[in-house]
Amino acid sequence: MKRYFPIILSILIILVSFGVVYNIKNSKTPIKKIEKPDNNIGSFQKSRSCVRFPYFLSKMRIPQPIAIDLSQQHYKGLAFLFGRGFNRAVHIKAWERFDYFGGYALDRSGNMYLAPMPFISVKPYTFNLQKNIYKLDSKNGKLSIWLTLDEVKATSNNPFGIISIVYDCDDNTLWVSSISGSDYFTSRGIIYHIDIPTKEIIQKVEGVDALSLQLLKSEKGKYLLAGLAKDNSLVALEIKDNRLKLSQNSRESETSVPKKARINPSVPIKLFELPNKEEHIRKIKIVGKNHLQIQTIPFSYNLIAQTLEQASIRKSYDLVWDKNKWSLHK
Repeated sequence: MKRYFPIILSILIILVSFGVVYNIKNSKTPIKKIEKPDNNIGSFQKSRSCVRFPYFLSKMRIPQPIAIDLSQQHYKGLAFLFGRGFNRAVHIKAWERFDYFGGYALDRSGNMYLAPMPFISVKPYTFNLQKNIYKLDSKNGKLSIWLTLDEVKATSNNPFGIISIVYDCDDNTLWVSSISGSDYFTSRGIIYHIDIPTKEIIQKVEGVDALSLQLLKSEKGKYLLAGLAKDNSLVALEIKDNRLKLSQNSRESETSVPKKARINPSVPIKLFELPNKEEHIRKIKIVGKNHLQIQTIPFSYNLIAQTLEQASIRKSYDLVWDKNKWSLHK
C-alpha cells in the first residue's frame, strides 16, 4: 500500500487542480452594472398660479396686460410696463434708492419680493445691497428692505449675493438663492426656504450655486429646479413635506443641527446640460406639458457690464421632455 501512496496522491492532486481550473474558467464574474443617471422627474403641466399683481396698480387704473421690467435699459431698478406695445410705464423715483434688481417673486396678496443685482460697476455701498431681500408693498407701492441675510457677503472678487427668488403657493414661503463666496473652483452657494409671515428660515441647503430657481410639480412629486452658476447644467432638488429631501448621510446627522435653521445637503438630480459651456441658465419658465422655456446668459463670478449690446447675448431655448429624454430647441 505504501508504494502506491505516491501514485494515489499524485492522482488526487491532478484531480483537484483540474477542478480548480475548471471552476475558474466556467465561473461567471459578476459585472457591476453601471446605472445611467435618472433624470426623469415625471410628466408635468403648466399650472395656474396663485399670485397676483400689486393692488396699487388697480387703484391707479393700470390696465392689463402688465409687464415687469427689471432690464435697467430705460428705468433704474423697477418699472411696470403697460399699454399698446408696452409703451407706457409706472416708475416711481423712490424705487431707485436700492439700485438694481435681477429677479422677483409675487405672492398671493400681490406683494413683490425682489433679489438685488450689481450692475455695470460697483459703488462702496453696492456689496451691502446684495444681502437684502426687498419688498414692494401691494397696497401702497412702498419699496423697503424686507429681510437681511448677514451671512451673505458680496466682495470685489464675487460681487453677487442673493440672486434668485421664487414664491411657493403651497405654504406661503419663499425659496431664495445666494452665490456669495463662490468661485469657479468651489460652490459656497446657499438655498434658503423662508416663511413669509414669520421671516424664519425653515431650511438652508449649502453647496448649490443656483443662478435661477423655479418650482415644478410632476406626476412623481414636487421639485425645485435650479440653473447653476458654476456650469451649464439644469438640476432638480426633490421636495418632500415642504422641505428639500435629504440624502441618507445628512439624515443621520440631522439631530445635531438646530431644527429652525438646519443646514441640509441635498443631492441634485442633473436633468440637462447645455451644449455650450459658456451659457448658464438665468430664467426657467414652465410653458406647457413637459415643456420648459429657459433663458441663458454668459456668466462669471466677476461682474460683467450688462450693456444694451451684451443684452443680445441672452438666448432663449425650449427644453422638452419627450420619450424619456430631454431635447433642446431654439
